[in-house]
Amino acid sequence: MAPGPKQLTTEVDGQTMKLTNLDKVLYPQTGFTKAEVIDFYHQVAPVLLPHLSDRPLTRKRWPDGTGAAYFFEKNAPRGTPDWVRTVVLPTPGSSTGRDEAEFVVADDIQTIVWLANLAALELHVPQWRIGLSDQGRNPMADLIVFDLDPGPGTTIVECCDVALALRELLNHFGLEGWPKTSGNKGMHLYVPIEPASSRATSAFAKLLAEQLAEALPENVTANMTKALRPGKVFIDWSQNASAKTTLAPYSLRGAEEPRVSTPIDWDEVAGATEPADLTFLPHDVLARIDEYGDVLEGLYDAPRPLPS
Repeated sequence: MAPGPKQLTTEVDGQTMKLTNLDKVLYPQTGFTKAEVIDFYHQVAPVLLPHLSDRPLTRKRWPDGTGAAYFFEKNAPRGTPDWVRTVVLPTPGSSTGRDEAEFVVADDIQTIVWLANLAALELHVPQWRIGLSDQGRNPMADLIVFDLDPGPGTTIVECCDVALALRELLNHFGLEGWPKTSGNKGMHLYVPIEPASSRATSAFAKLLAEQLAEALPENVTANMTKALRPGKVFIDWSQNASAKTTLAPYSLRGAEEPRVSTPIDWDEVAGATEPADLTFLPHDVLARIDEYGDVLEGLYDAPRPLPS
């Protein structure tokens, strides 16, 4: 899997596949190549898979690198191998005018490598699993997510302050928060729950966001209006809608450099003093996994009921 020839045929977990254009630079500002993208995803797959498994996958692809155009993709692309799991699910309100899509489901390492070969740099999933839904209708979420988005004049450091306050509020409801960087400017906070409707999780997330905005009006807004965001952290609770997705843990970002959405612990949240403290590139993430393992290990092991 090391960078080498322009293309090669290799075996990944018993599956033969052809990897192409390996020398193509996908991150032009850093020279990070497609071979390096594939190598990263291959190495990180064991800790990435639990967060993708049984979830319909939306990909954000940069076939000509992050300096060029990208596109979102829900449907399995033409030429999808027959060993890749796909599932047809409803997509009400889709911008394409179609009411269903054939989603890829990444349940194994070879599918992740195949996606990396397609320059699917960003992997986005909803807060629900296919097995908890009725053919994708009325999906039952097993996670709540709070997307902490820093407004102008704020950074991920201010997001950390809000995350700590949100952690206290969650504890009041008997819930546990698990933080990760977004790989962009902000951070995400996951809350494992016993299966509940996306409508209920959205309402609960909105309630907590509004409570925190009321308690910390100088620092927090729960309102989507962009004019209200300067100097504040926006708690985006809307990512809990069944049709919405969030960047998966350990996914790359299609940015100037190959930043990774990285799980962090609460000591790191409390100790961050500048954005660089919480900026992680692929080699950083792989070193963290070697040292700490998966910081999100156990996320799904102790779900708690959604407060009524």
